[in-house]
Amino acid sequence: MMQDKNLMEDILLLEKGVCDLFMHGTIESSTANVHQVFSNALTESLQLQDSIYSKMAAKGWYSVEQVDQNQVNSVKQKFSVQ
Repeated sequence: MMQDKNLMEDILLLEKGVCDLFMHGTIESSTANVHQVFSNALTESLQLQDSIYSKMAAKGWYSVEQVDQNQVNSVKQKFSVQ
């Protein structure tokens, strides 16, 4: 079971890296056609990343900590433009 979790963690990490590369390709593309190809690839990659995350979360391998509203407000205030 641990091997499956480690494998999924590696796949998720790789997919996040792919998303990063496609995002930079989209930003730096020099023509509309190239931009569209990278943008489409980014969208597909983000969907795959979400699918991997969902499968991991369903197995309890990727938990998200719930925070209270006071913590959210504190972070928002810290980073708000004054």
